[in-house]
Amino acid sequence: MSFSPTTKSEMQRLGLKQLDVIFVTGDAYIDHPSFGVPLLARWLQLHGFSVGIIAQPDWKSKETFMTLGKPRLFFGVTAGAMDSMVAHYTPAKKLRRDDAYTPGNKHGARPNRATIVYTSCCKGAYRDVPVVIGGIEASLRRFAHYDYWEDKVRRSILPDSKADILVYGMGERQILAIGERLRRGEDFKSLSNIPGTAVLRKIDEVSGDCLELPSFEAVLSDKRSYAEAFRLVAKEQNPYSGKTVIQRYDNRFLVCNPPALPLTTKEMDLLYSAPFTKLPHTSYNEPIPAWEQIKGSVTSHRGCLGGCAFCAITFHQGKFIQSRSEDSILSEVKHVANESWSKGVITDIGGPTANMYGFECRAADSGYSCSRNSCIYPSICKSLHIVDSELASLLEKGRGVKGVRHISVASGVRYDFLPKQKKYFKELITHCIGGLMKVAPEHLSENVLAVMRKPGAKCFDSFLKFFYEESAKTGKRQSVVPYFISGHPGCSLNDMIDLAISLKKMGLKVEQVQDFTPTPGTLSTCIYYTGIDPFAGKAMYVPRKEREKHLQKSLLLSHIPEEKRNIMEALRICGRESDTELIFYGRSSRKPYNTHGAGKSGFKNKKLV
Repeated sequence: MSFSPTTKSEMQRLGLKQLDVIFVTGDAYIDHPSFGVPLLARWLQLHGFSVGIIAQPDWKSKETFMTLGKPRLFFGVTAGAMDSMVAHYTPAKKLRRDDAYTPGNKHGARPNRATIVYTSCCKGAYRDVPVVIGGIEASLRRFAHYDYWEDKVRRSILPDSKADILVYGMGERQILAIGERLRRGEDFKSLSNIPGTAVLRKIDEVSGDCLELPSFEAVLSDKRSYAEAFRLVAKEQNPYSGKTVIQRYDNRFLVCNPPALPLTTKEMDLLYSAPFTKLPHTSYNEPIPAWEQIKGSVTSHRGCLGGCAFCAITFHQGKFIQSRSEDSILSEVKHVANESWSKGVITDIGGPTANMYGFECRAADSGYSCSRNSCIYPSICKSLHIVDSELASLLEKGRGVKGVRHISVASGVRYDFLPKQKKYFKELITHCIGGLMKVAPEHLSENVLAVMRKPGAKCFDSFLKFFYEESAKTGKRQSVVPYFISGHPGCSLNDMIDLAISLKKMGLKVEQVQDFTPTPGTLSTCIYYTGIDPFAGKAMYVPRKEREKHLQKSLLLSHIPEEKRNIMEALRICGRESDTELIFYGRSSRKPYNTHGAGKSGFKNKKLV
């Protein structure tokens, strides 16, 4: 096995004089299928293309982008595994000091708005070479979008970057179609109808059955138009029935074709059978935290049918679950287990949600006409086939692979499925969680959960009882580590007080609180910017003041002495000083305060002192 070339000397060793495609990425080059560029590079190589990679280039030097010479077909540009602004800044807009995708965990190896900067550099190096942009940053910024860091609506990243075509979603079908059509001699201008791509075209060049969004000028000036544009886009995410969506920018249209079709199991198996080294490139001398975290992981599937409001996975990977075969997964488990660096430990078998492996729609048309963004919310669809025995068998067989010492499941688990996955759950808590099970209820207030598109608090309470009962049957004393979001749209200070009280009564200590960050492409971000639920059309409360967001986060950390002053301030603002003992000790002679359905936070109506 060898790496894709990163220098001219590596090209020469492989007998390559010119490369068909050169990828430029904001991440370090780790030849592991958990990273987008190496995955696409191997996919193209499997189909006969020669591919090189320029990782974390110096964007201040044109020569860096000429390292591998001029590509025969195109440059492929991505900011990396994360949006570059999310990678650089905290929810408080403070500069991060680290970067897990960089050797030595060092900040500063990629620019802000890396997709735009890298595209400009590629054009400067070889003006006549087309540039294809993709990855999470391009995918979720393909339409006019609210940018939290500038606090304004920005244009689609396609006209801003001046790239030739944008690939959104998981990219394999799109990048292969682009490569094959160019290899056949087609002109790049003709590549306007590939599913999963977006292009810019003059108004008189656009025809056919298209869904037109409010224009950029409209969404820039009117928040209701922005909300309407989001609602219309969300309706067209089904790759089998979605329409081409267009948005006007002056005298041009952004033309966004329907999503690409999901990969089949056979295609997934082929993709993951590629000869990945699973290692960082040999040129790196310092450890890369992202590799340390995922090196022993095995991807079993992709896609997520949850449709949580704050998460962009459904909009990026799609809601149709694409699963590998059991044989393919076990073959990779064996490969990883026998690598010296793994020491026989498989750190994960999963995907965006570990226990969605093998799920499929059993409706008469297999969901091809379905317009729901979630197969779970507000209730689990009756046509959804939930896998149990096969998933439990996969973990059990994985444990039996020669060389495997232990298998963990580190991917997130949807606890609302587990009562219907009793065999998988038993396998999970008996062998795969190490005494602590991480789950993400995100909140326990019904009105906030409704905004988040998450199951109700009773579901989490039932899960806890189920977890402790089943753990007791195995003879183990195990705990749940819950993850929560503070400052989410629809969440008031009173809601966070109620959540803190509920957690204290449950005996749960929060290890990590995620302060909500409005990232591009999500429903929650649309609500944050507009103050409107785009589907219901109603106004919603949004916590915007930094002080309120800080107090919301503090309320979940009552076990930390330094947070007591903030918690007391929050109780005083809401007139709930009598709940002090409930917050800190979980007991009180007073009946708990109930704000469900109460509307806006008392925070707005009290003077902040």
